[in-house]
Amino acid sequence: MRIALCQINPIIGDFDYNIALIKEAGAQARKQECDLAVFPELSLLGYPPKDLLERPAFIAENLDRLKRLAAEWEGIALLCGYVDLNPLKTGKPLINSVALIRDKQIIQKGGKRLLPTYDVFDEARYFEPAAASLLFELQGLRIGVTICEDIWNVGDIEDLPHYPIDPVKTLSERGMDLLINISGSPFTLHKNNLRRAILAKLSALYRVPVLFCNQVGGNDDLLFDGATMVMDARGNRILQAKEFEPDLLVWDSEKTYPVPADPTIPEEESVLKALVMGTRDYALKCGFKKALVGLSGGIDSSLVAVIAQKALGAENVLGVGMPSPYTAFMSREDARTLTQNIGIAFEEIPITQIYKSFQKELAKVFKDRPADVTEENLQARIRGNLLMALSNKFGYLLLTTGNKSELAVGYCTLYGDMCGGLAVIADLPKTLCYRLARYLNKDNEIIPERVLIRPPTAELRADQTDQDTLPPYDILDRIIEAAVVHNQSTAEIIQQGFEPEVVRDVLHRLYANEYKRRQAPPGLKITTKAFGYGRRYPLAKGRQVF
Repeated sequence: MRIALCQINPIIGDFDYNIALIKEAGAQARKQECDLAVFPELSLLGYPPKDLLERPAFIAENLDRLKRLAAEWEGIALLCGYVDLNPLKTGKPLINSVALIRDKQIIQKGGKRLLPTYDVFDEARYFEPAAASLLFELQGLRIGVTICEDIWNVGDIEDLPHYPIDPVKTLSERGMDLLINISGSPFTLHKNNLRRAILAKLSALYRVPVLFCNQVGGNDDLLFDGATMVMDARGNRILQAKEFEPDLLVWDSEKTYPVPADPTIPEEESVLKALVMGTRDYALKCGFKKALVGLSGGIDSSLVAVIAQKALGAENVLGVGMPSPYTAFMSREDARTLTQNIGIAFEEIPITQIYKSFQKELAKVFKDRPADVTEENLQARIRGNLLMALSNKFGYLLLTTGNKSELAVGYCTLYGDMCGGLAVIADLPKTLCYRLARYLNKDNEIIPERVLIRPPTAELRADQTDQDTLPPYDILDRIIEAAVVHNQSTAEIIQQGFEPEVVRDVLHRLYANEYKRRQAPPGLKITTKAFGYGRRYPLAKGRQVF
C-alpha cells in the first residue's frame, strides 16, 4: 500500500482555497499511484480557527463542504480533518474530527480524544473529547488515526502533559497494524526533535509504523513547520518532508527504507526560515503585498528588513530612515548601506524640525520641567506617526522591529516603535538577533559589520546606549528566559549567580510592563513561551514579584 502524506498550507476559514489544495495534492497522490491521501488536522478549515467555531454558519459550511468534497472524490481513499457536531446533548457542541472518504462517500469518522489547554492551545473551549479514534481497514491493514495531541501522552518524556486515557494504547488493543497522526503542531525551537522522540517511542512500543502528517505555514502568530515524517516499526525515522514549505511525502508499505543520516540544519537556519514563512503568510493571508520597515541603522531593524526582503521580495519592501538630532551619521550610513545590500527601496524623512515643533508647543505646558524620557518618547511617536501615514497612504504592512528582550522590560514606546501590524522578531531575545545577523553574514556581508559591533543604542538622547538602563543583554536574556519560559521565582534566579538587585529590577520591569505587551501587534512565536495568547497575566495586580 502506498500512502501520501499531504503537507499543505491552508488559510483559516477559506474553504474554496483549502479544498483546492486538497484536490491538487490528491491529484499528485493519484499520479504516484497511492491508495490513501492523508491531510493535516482540521485541514478543511485551517488550524486554529479559534472563535470562528462559535459561529453556527461556519460549522454548517464546513459540514456541507465535506459532503461536497466526498461526492467529488474518487480513485483513492482520503483522510481529511474537519469539525463535526457532538452527537450527545451534554458537553461542548463540537468534535475535532477526521473523516475517511472512499468511492464518493464518507465511510467512517473518528475524533480527537485529548484536548490541549496549555500555552496557545484552548481546545476545551470549543470541543468535546471524541468517544473513539478512527480505526479502519485498507488493503488488509488495520489503520488507526489519532489527531495531534492524542500521541502526546507517552508517559515518560520530560515536560509532556499526561492524560487519564491513552488513545494510541486503546487503538493497539483494538488491533492496529499502522498508526497515522494528523496534526496542527506549531513550530518552536527544538520541537521537531521532541516530536521525533515521541513518534519513535510509539512505533517501537507498539511495533507498528507511525505516519505523522503536519500542517505547514503561518497562521497569525503561530508558525507550522510541517516536518511530516514516517517512523518504521523499530522507531527509526525513515522519511521526512521539507520544513517550512508545502510538500508531499509517499510511504510504501512494501518497501524497505534505509535509515538516513540526521539532517544537520543550524538552529539559526530554522529560525530564519520560520520567520520568513511567518512574515510572508501573515502579509499575504491578510491581503498585503508590500511591507514597510523603519530603519534605525541598528541590529533589530536591519534583521527585520532582511526577513521582509526574503519573505516578499526586494521590490515589495520599503525601508525608511527617520534621523533625529541624536542620530549618528554612521547610523544613517548603515541603514542606507543595508538597503543597497538587499536591494530594497529607501526613503529618509528627517524628524528634527517636527521634534522641535513638538517641543515648542509643549514648552508652554511643561514650563521649567527638565527633559526626561518624555522627550525620548516624543521622537519614537513622531516616527510611529510617519510610518503609519506611509502604511495608510500606500497600503503597506508596517513591520515592527522590537525584540523579546525589549518587550520583556518595556524598553519600547507605545504608539511609537510599537506601531505596526506584525512584530516579526518579538519572540527573539536580543542575543539571538545577533546570532541570526552573524549567520546571515556568514558568506558575505548583508548587515553592515559595524551594526554588529557597535554598542546597541536607541539614539533618543546624546551618547545613549541600551546598557545605560539595562543590564548587558547576555545577562538580561538569561534572566528573562528563567522567568518567562521556565517560570522561575526571584529567589531561584538569584541562586543561579545573578546579582539580586539586577534580578529584582528586571522582574519588576517584566511585570510592570504587561500593559504595553497587551497593546503590541501579534508577534511570531518561536519559543515555548512567547508574549501573546499563550501567556496571560493580569494588568491590575499586586506589585509583589514572585
